[in-house]
Amino acid sequence: MRAPSNELPMRPLFRRFLLLFHALRYGARLIWLAAPEHHKLRWAATLVSRLHGSDNARARVHGALPQLGPLASAFAAALVEHPELANGTLHDAIDAIDHMQAPLPPQEVERALEAAFGRPLATLFASIDLTPVRNGFAEQTHVARLIEPVDGHCNVSLKLLRLAEVEQIGDEAAILRWVARWLEKLSGTARHLQLRSLAASFTQELLRRFDLRAEAANLSQTGHHFDRDTRIAVPAVIWDLCTPTTLVVQRIDTLSVANIVGLHAHHIKLATLAAHIVEVVSEQAFEHGFFHAALDAERVRVSIETDTLGRLVLADFAIMSSLSAQERHFFVHGASALFEQEYGHLADLHRDAGHVPPGTRTEVLEAELRTRAEAHFADEPEARSAGALFHHLLHAVQPFEGNVSTRLANAQRSFEQAETLARALHPGVDTWNIARRTLAAIARRDLGHQGWIRRISQELPHLAHIVPRMPQLAVRYLQHQHEQSHAQHDAEFARELGREIRRTRVLLWACAVGGAVLGAGAILLAQ
Repeated sequence: MRAPSNELPMRPLFRRFLLLFHALRYGARLIWLAAPEHHKLRWAATLVSRLHGSDNARARVHGALPQLGPLASAFAAALVEHPELANGTLHDAIDAIDHMQAPLPPQEVERALEAAFGRPLATLFASIDLTPVRNGFAEQTHVARLIEPVDGHCNVSLKLLRLAEVEQIGDEAAILRWVARWLEKLSGTARHLQLRSLAASFTQELLRRFDLRAEAANLSQTGHHFDRDTRIAVPAVIWDLCTPTTLVVQRIDTLSVANIVGLHAHHIKLATLAAHIVEVVSEQAFEHGFFHAALDAERVRVSIETDTLGRLVLADFAIMSSLSAQERHFFVHGASALFEQEYGHLADLHRDAGHVPPGTRTEVLEAELRTRAEAHFADEPEARSAGALFHHLLHAVQPFEGNVSTRLANAQRSFEQAETLARALHPGVDTWNIARRTLAAIARRDLGHQGWIRRISQELPHLAHIVPRMPQLAVRYLQHQHEQSHAQHDAEFARELGREIRRTRVLLWACAVGGAVLGAGAILLAQ
């Protein structure tokens, strides 16, 4: 099977005609359904003739188009400025239509898996359920048991990609890019909104869901970040069985975080679980800088196995985002300053991070931050929302024509979703102080000896190359200093010599002039 990629082939002419055909087909069907039961043809013919002969109708259509244009332009402009909204809407829409996709029949599943693994299933699995336990958008998940354990794991979950559907999605995305390219050629507004760039970002975000190799890597990296953490269980990846169309991981029996009755039945403490959601998502984003970009109740589950009972199990590692070290530093220390109501310090952090133009006055930005944040501190402690406060942390720069990175906005949105889940799970959870305590701990680790040791460890590979060259570098430095001192000495000597030459020249000219004057005077006196 061919691996999915970000540039899937399409049959352009056929697909475009097919798209036009469906648009005309469903438009005609809509008119047909709207017609009276026994006079459909006459009603449709009368409608067309009246519209064609009515100047008023044509004027109304032309009057409606300019009204639609600003709405579409404003929507596109909002997506250009805040693409994280498009990502969230995209993933929510995909999740909403999961149930509309038909899974592959068992015979086709078996053929697809044997083609992916290159061997019969009986040589790999002691048992496998060819009926999916979950059916998603262009993918389906099966449960199986390995013949030979891998790293101690026998029970596995197997995600299979329906490659034909992924190729069709790639075709539709290519059509979208084609339409955006023609709109930019025909419309100055489309060029201003950069529709081609927006369509390309949309395509990358969409096809990222179907890169199973990347999802396996994301899962593995998260497992390293939370190794031996008792709050979260990360399924192990069975790398030998991961292909471009299959993802095989350790299977953990779980319940949805929204299944309150089931969680109570397993004696799981909801208050502790709600606190863990906020803590884990905060550490994912702001300590490790690698987090889920689309988080909801279906992607947060709870283990009900004996060894990991009550631990969080985050699902769907295809939709991940990351923060740079500078972005994490800004958010952690900016949020800490905001919690302490140190608005001046936060304004300086915004300026240092380049979120506002250089000419922005610090006291004006400080006043804007104070105006936005103080209303949150006026609420009762149980009504305060850390996610809403963080929204102002990032977006208070907008009145000054400033902006923050899309990734920071994604991280804030992910935290806000985690806070909503925690409060839905246990309404009495104090997410404000949990976030405050977690971010303060991250800031202490960043500034304390742990952060110092981490930064030293990051520099050690560079030092390993530099230390053996220290004597040679020292010799070169001394030679350079010696050459610089010689150059300075030569330059000083040249300056002194120049000064002496100028003095001698002035003295000679003075003697010549004085001699001439004396000679002329002597001649005059002799006469």
